[in-house]
Amino acid sequence: MNKGTLAAGSFFIVPRFILGNGYIAPSDKLNIAAIGAGGKGRSDIINAFNNGAENVVGLCDIDTAMCSDAVEQFPNAKFYHDFRVMLEEMDKDIDAVTISAPDHVHGVAAMTAMQSGKHVYVQKPLTHNIYEARQLTQAARKYKVVTQMGNQGASNPAQSQLVEWFDKGVIGSVHTVYIWTNRPVWPQGIPVPAEKPPLPEQIKPEDWDLFIGPADYVDYHPLYHPFKWRGWWNFGTGALGDMGYHLVDSPFRVLQLGHPTEVECSVEQVFTRDWVPEYIPEGCPPSSTIQLKFPATAKNNSEVKFNWSDGGIRPFHPELIPADDWLGEPDSGNGVIMIGTKGIMTCGTYGTRPQVYLNNGDKLTMPKDYKVDNPNVGLPEYGHQVSWTQACKAGFESKEHKALTSSFDYAGPLTEIVIMGNLAIRSHMTASGKDQRRRMQFDGRKKLLWDGENMKITNYDEANAFVGRNYQEGWKLI
Repeated sequence: MNKGTLAAGSFFIVPRFILGNGYIAPSDKLNIAAIGAGGKGRSDIINAFNNGAENVVGLCDIDTAMCSDAVEQFPNAKFYHDFRVMLEEMDKDIDAVTISAPDHVHGVAAMTAMQSGKHVYVQKPLTHNIYEARQLTQAARKYKVVTQMGNQGASNPAQSQLVEWFDKGVIGSVHTVYIWTNRPVWPQGIPVPAEKPPLPEQIKPEDWDLFIGPADYVDYHPLYHPFKWRGWWNFGTGALGDMGYHLVDSPFRVLQLGHPTEVECSVEQVFTRDWVPEYIPEGCPPSSTIQLKFPATAKNNSEVKFNWSDGGIRPFHPELIPADDWLGEPDSGNGVIMIGTKGIMTCGTYGTRPQVYLNNGDKLTMPKDYKVDNPNVGLPEYGHQVSWTQACKAGFESKEHKALTSSFDYAGPLTEIVIMGNLAIRSHMTASGKDQRRRMQFDGRKKLLWDGENMKITNYDEANAFVGRNYQEGWKLI
């Protein structure tokens, strides 16, 4: 039994036959704490709790109003504002944590928990940048903890159907992939707020410092918290960080892609005055298109051009897809198209609505009685959190652990691919010259060549600043 399991407390496991059929000994329950208990954090901890199958012993959040429902639901859980204090004070009482804070905190919180021997469930995006993703992937194995990223669609049976079709050679070799989303649905491409409104009553200055965490300090503004932090590079990862994991997951899983070799992007300009585009490198753009290129693999013997678009920009209907068919999902707002030598495979968010359009005109859909080896599939979010808690109790490298659909062994490399798009966007916004905002000489608007093993852009060194980030003292990823 690993350290994270032993940390649960001083009681010992009581044989079930002594307690009677159906009775779960207290020591058979996982003690879980939540880092981020409002919004998505609340649903993550509720799903992991699984109607009392596990214990919720700690809650942490900087905004008491946002997490009030979770506090009310788990009145016996100790409440904290600083996850570092919670992990230190409750070290022996916590087996595992869910992490559903803003993106910029994920890496530091997950690393701190794993170093304490805690199993971790980290809401997507796994991390804020590529460096953090690589570090967490390695740390999960180093500390022998059970991990899962919160891209719940990874546990959707439809993903298995997509893999099965491809493995049977139904669409042949894939050479082109299109992925798109209607995000952002929060403000993006807007000027940095200049005014300094007072903090909400429930947030103290020290709480705002905790919200900032590893990021560069900015004063509170409702354009940062709650939720709208997604549109600012200091905290969020834009449309890619929100929806990329729910969409890129399908072709990444089907094709078993490795490191991309290059990335290039095009970004929407914003004009609020004639002829002069706004220059807002602090914020994510309102829309973008990105292309990554992947070499052939043992599973797919064709080079793949991987095209992403956001802000409601979607691809056009390929010839094989009828004019009146949705692309991806109803309203065509989000989706995936994989174009192969024998046909086209499509799906929506989380891998939903998988379909195949064959060159001979036939169309395949997923059978309603399609079976997968996932006993938790009928639970909320396909049992994604519950499968993780069961794997935590079974232990590192158990069959339950190996069956997880988004452990860091998988989620880390997926994250590196998704966040690569943001590296290209941020490079696109770098400008040279004495007056960057007027001269607007953008040296980073080129195809970027990527050395995946060494996490390095080889033809534009300035872009490597976005592989990682600067960390405030006390918040470094170590």
